[in-house]
Amino acid sequence: MQDAASGPVLVELRGVDKRFGATQALDGVSLDVRGGEIHAFVGENGAGKSTLGKVIAGIYAADRGEVVVDGTAVDRWNPGIAQRRGIVMIAQELALVPDLTVGQNVFLGAEEHRFGIERRNIAERFAALDAQIGFGLDPGEKVRDLRIADQQKVEILRALARDARIIVMDEPTSSLTAHEMEQLEDLMRTLRDRGCCVIYVSHFLDSVLGVADRITVMRDGRRIETVDAGTVSKHELVTSMLGREMEQAYPDRPPRPEPVDPLLSVRELRTGTGVERMSFEVRPGEIVGMLGLVGSGRTECLRAVFGLDQVVSGEIRFDGRDWVGRTPKDSIDAGLVLVSEDRHKDGLVLQRSVRENIGLSSLPARARGGIVDRRSEKRIARDLAESLEIRPPDIELPVGWFSGGNQQKALLGKALAAQPKLIILDEPTRGVDVGAKRTIYELIVRLAAQDIGVLLISSEHEEIMELAHRAYLVSEGQTFGEVIPEQTTVEDVLFQLFHVTTGEESAA
Repeated sequence: MQDAASGPVLVELRGVDKRFGATQALDGVSLDVRGGEIHAFVGENGAGKSTLGKVIAGIYAADRGEVVVDGTAVDRWNPGIAQRRGIVMIAQELALVPDLTVGQNVFLGAEEHRFGIERRNIAERFAALDAQIGFGLDPGEKVRDLRIADQQKVEILRALARDARIIVMDEPTSSLTAHEMEQLEDLMRTLRDRGCCVIYVSHFLDSVLGVADRITVMRDGRRIETVDAGTVSKHELVTSMLGREMEQAYPDRPPRPEPVDPLLSVRELRTGTGVERMSFEVRPGEIVGMLGLVGSGRTECLRAVFGLDQVVSGEIRFDGRDWVGRTPKDSIDAGLVLVSEDRHKDGLVLQRSVRENIGLSSLPARARGGIVDRRSEKRIARDLAESLEIRPPDIELPVGWFSGGNQQKALLGKALAAQPKLIILDEPTRGVDVGAKRTIYELIVRLAAQDIGVLLISSEHEEIMELAHRAYLVSEGQTFGEVIPEQTTVEDVLFQLFHVTTGEESAA
């Protein structure tokens, strides 16, 4: 890491406050960001780190305090002005136009015109820009056809096309594989070495410690400290974020349930979405994991079980009944609930309140003659928001105002309001901080203790190995083995997954 103190101060915040209704998102925050540094913002979900990045990028105006750019306080501050001053933000939810090409997205709003007519030189401009950074993207490819990692590259190229000096990256790694994370970290270093400031908002502390020059810790809207990354440990960061010593990362695994009949049984399942031969079962009170690499077919299989995707052949039995051909409504009514990995696309209505979102899954049970029992809805939502530690604890605020981790808790609350017998959790801790992860882990253990079956997908294999009673190995749309996490290691599981994926061993 280079000497972060050597770069010029590009932006300074002095005593900045920001409120959303009754919620104090930022409270008297002062800090600076400098050229030629990677400056990470860390903290629990709802700590204010994303809000801080958005104030710097002009997306939010400060309610009080000063924003100083290149040594001069700015009176007006918005995204347009910030962009003209070389400050851009790449949000967690990418803001690209899917039906336009890579090149069109990169130069959207920055097209060159002559006499009011757009000059058709996008390919030339793109080639010159890409030569500086070396992404190798096809400027003619539609953005909708790109992987998330390549879409992020388009956002970065768009920032560089506007001569960005400061690039705020808000949770850029939440949807990336380990290899793609390494590529992004290399890119951040390249940008830093060119003199840019990269503001890295992340909950991945290992990545932060591996790439950042300075780290600012946020808690409850306040800046707790800014430290050189080389002088702090992961344990010290977590303690600073939480304001207390962190207990062990995982709760104790609940006792193994009695060997009763399965609640869910799947045999030789095939779907039109790439599932070729999946077989597994889950008993009441059992936590069962699905261990596989990205693209192995785990999500596609469980979507078919829930009723979202069509089954081509095979058997699904839930609670003693044939479940092939059932709809999602059938599943929810019977107590089979899916928590999707994409909370914005498949899980939440961001413009509606936390109360309304939590109540959606159980709406028919509380409606009589088309009239919803609001008192019951409010009671259920308040109880779940309290037990899940949703912050701020105001269930009437739109769920879109909350941090990613608290949105995830609201999504879990929606699932729990349906009183499930079996809950499918697809990447339940994606995009959440260490404190929120612990809350979710405790919830999983608590559900199992209540004889609720849990089917868990996670790309963080350690989560499954620490929580599950059993786990199935999945590759290329097939289950090919079963492990008892207490009797094996993550390293051994990865060896088996990669061994099968590379074709060195045929699936059993």
